[in-house]
Amino acid sequence: MSLKCSGWLVNSVEEVEPLGFEILRNFLKLPVWAVGPLISTAIPLPDNECIKWLNKREKDSVLYISFGSQNTINPTQMMELASGLELSGKPFLWVIRPPFGFDINGEFKPEWLPDGFEARVVPGQGMMVQKWGPQLEILSHEAVGGFMSHCGWNSVLEGLREGVPIVGWPLAAEQAYNAKMLVEEMGVAVEVARGVDGEVGREKVKTVVEMVLDRAEGSVGRELKRKAVEVGRRLRDAVKVVDGVGKGSSVKGVDDFLEFVESKRVSNGNYLAV
Repeated sequence: MSLKCSGWLVNSVEEVEPLGFEILRNFLKLPVWAVGPLISTAIPLPDNECIKWLNKREKDSVLYISFGSQNTINPTQMMELASGLELSGKPFLWVIRPPFGFDINGEFKPEWLPDGFEARVVPGQGMMVQKWGPQLEILSHEAVGGFMSHCGWNSVLEGLREGVPIVGWPLAAEQAYNAKMLVEEMGVAVEVARGVDGEVGREKVKTVVEMVLDRAEGSVGRELKRKAVEVGRRLRDAVKVVDGVGKGSSVKGVDDFLEFVESKRVSNGNYLAV
């Protein structure tokens, strides 16, 4: 059905994915409009416990961890991740859910973490929030220096808009392709593991976390941060409007799409893929 539609709206930005848009247009032979990033604006939450905890941390020092609302890792991976975080000694804020094989929306049990983990690391080194955290507000906080993510596209856009480097752990769907692009084409991420069956050890977690949060001159983390900030600038510029006139490429994309609809008078028999 999508190949028979009149055109595609894409939640991305021309300047961020030029090759992807070129390939898509060549394949579809249809109009493709970049209209992203479609992200809400972060709302200040000064009384939120996550924000209050972040306020006590240094700039770029915290690793934020979230695998989205529909994904989680397996019990062994969760144990190794927790152990690696503790070994790194780096501050972390982890939105945590039951591991794969259990009810993701169920009650979290301490047995899924190393013995005594919470007592040793919370609330000093780390903070754990069950099921949900205010992601936009967390990512926009200056203390957050890295984002361990499943690389779902919405999360990717939310992190990069704020200039936050990504530690990729793709788990399903198109996430592995997103992670590959983030690492190889954009240079804003490193991958720590892949899938719920992938192997990950605590020493690798420790090494990757330390690397991504490192801001020393010439470090990998510093370069990841530089590139993430540049991508963030492009994402924000794409939706800028100056004096009521569309300036950004995505604003222009929306205008071009509306002009197309008006000119073609798209009938009920045709569809626009979003």
